[in-house]
Amino acid sequence: MRRNPFSDIEEMLDRVSRQVEEGMTAGGLQVPGSVPIDVADTGDEYVVTADLPGYETDDIDLTLSEGSLRLEANRTDEEQHADGRYLRRERTKTSASRRIRLPEPVDEEAVAAGFENGVLTVRLPKESDSDETRHIDIE
Repeated sequence: MRRNPFSDIEEMLDRVSRQVEEGMTAGGLQVPGSVPIDVADTGDEYVVTADLPGYETDDIDLTLSEGSLRLEANRTDEEQHADGRYLRRERTKTSASRRIRLPEPVDEEAVAAGFENGVLTVRLPKESDSDETRHIDIE
């Protein structure tokens, strides 16, 4: 198997990203456009929990590829107020993303995701390794 020449660069960028995020979140601040997450290792599986308030299931795209879970969420507010005009409007489009590198291979066929009350939960059972990209449906 041929080694990916960009693996070292990706690992360095992941380390820098983690350091920046840890430094920003230590004081209660969050990196803009980043999704706050928890990643738990239960022994049999990884459980990723992400806060996505205001998003709907259809707004969220999850993919699993090469040992990384990628989460992207995009929302557009089309609502207009008929009673007046906006003095300021900042909530028309919102997006957030996050890439989580998994420490061990997971069973891609058994990955499950659920979304309830603005909280996304992704269960990633540990097992096999695969280089195939898989889209994850949210229940």
